[in-house]
Amino acid sequence: MRCSSPRGATSQPPLSYKGGVAFIATMPVEWRRLLRSDRLRRLLCWGIYHYIRFVFATNRWQVEGGDAAQRLRAEGRAFILAFWHGRLLMIPMAWRRLAPMHMLISAHRDGRIIADAVTYFGVSSIAGSTRRGGSTAVRRMLRYLEAGDCVGITPDGPRGPAMTASLGIVDLARLAQVPILPITYATSRRRLLDSWDRFHLALPFGRGVFLWGEPIAVPRHLDEAGTEDTRLLVESRMAAMVRDADHRVGNS
Repeated sequence: MRCSSPRGATSQPPLSYKGGVAFIATMPVEWRRLLRSDRLRRLLCWGIYHYIRFVFATNRWQVEGGDAAQRLRAEGRAFILAFWHGRLLMIPMAWRRLAPMHMLISAHRDGRIIADAVTYFGVSSIAGSTRRGGSTAVRRMLRYLEAGDCVGITPDGPRGPAMTASLGIVDLARLAQVPILPITYATSRRRLLDSWDRFHLALPFGRGVFLWGEPIAVPRHLDEAGTEDTRLLVESRMAAMVRDADHRVGNS
């Protein structure tokens, strides 16, 4: 059973969240069993959607670097939006329906809760993982990118290690010949959950920042060493952006 979108929300192609939200994954087993109820799942989806909107509305936000995404879309170019699993909660508010977006999300039950919740933001989902080369999910993402849509991926999902990029995002960008565009966020009031990804649970009534990075081009032809170098470049850029975002809101 999927959440029904609120009135006025349009269903658009997906962005990538891999795995369930960390605070769901860390719930007591008894609570998670309750989520098998369709009614409770719909209620949780609705709650996540409204919590994200509430946090966005009650924080003072700064946005930096968004020109790169605007420029790529003005040129009609697709790209891969990359963000760490622990920093996924507020990403729909940074995207703001800039373009059709397809999100890669784990096929696990927890992942489906997040997939259903983000449909409220006009984001649809692809179940699967880039860690399984040649999978149906990868083929679907390639078709979306070739059609000019964008795809979102958490390169450290669905189980980590945290803030360690997998080769999958590099392979996808190479095959599709589209750039990787990193993004992150931080809030001055937060709770870091005791989960594998140290999930950043943004809290209301503070300051927030969205940081967009510069596009990372991936050559069509890469040997093993070149692929690893590109992976490390993506990882180091994204890690540096998290540190910068945290510093800007006083959480260094």
